[in-house]
Amino acid sequence: MTAVLSIGSNLGDRLAHLRLAVEVLQPHAVSPVYETDPVGGVEQDDYLNAVLLCHLDAANAWQRAQLAEQRADRERRERWGARTLDVDVVVAEGPVPDGLELPHPRAHERAFVLVPWFAADAAAVLPGHGPVGALLAGLDRTGVRRRDDLVLVP
Repeated sequence: MTAVLSIGSNLGDRLAHLRLAVEVLQPHAVSPVYETDPVGGVEQDDYLNAVLLCHLDAANAWQRAQLAEQRADRERRERWGARTLDVDVVVAEGPVPDGLELPHPRAHERAFVLVPWFAADAAAVLPGHGPVGALLAGLDRTGVRRRDDLVLVP
């Protein structure tokens, strides 16, 4: 059972926040790091994003995602606003806890999720939407830049 989690940060030490998420979520696979333009219309700095593949069911993925955000002192001030750490459960199996919608309702239109996911798993499929590679073919990826100088795990 593999859960797909998207992680992002654009406040403070962005790379340290992503590394904290890796520590809490304990993935079996990690995408490269990407620097991405913010989405949602709120004026803010660029994000660092990555995707983690974890051996977790939906409930445990959700619980650990919230724990990682708490440890990074995440504050929810405005929708799509700047944040120390954002962890979204994109796909996971098992009973879905209240407050979590799976698959993530906007994952199919977000290059900052699909580009790193495809890099971590080129055979990935987003349930209800199709292969991630095919979804990427229709998306603008100009705001997503791979950062090979930044590494999440040694």
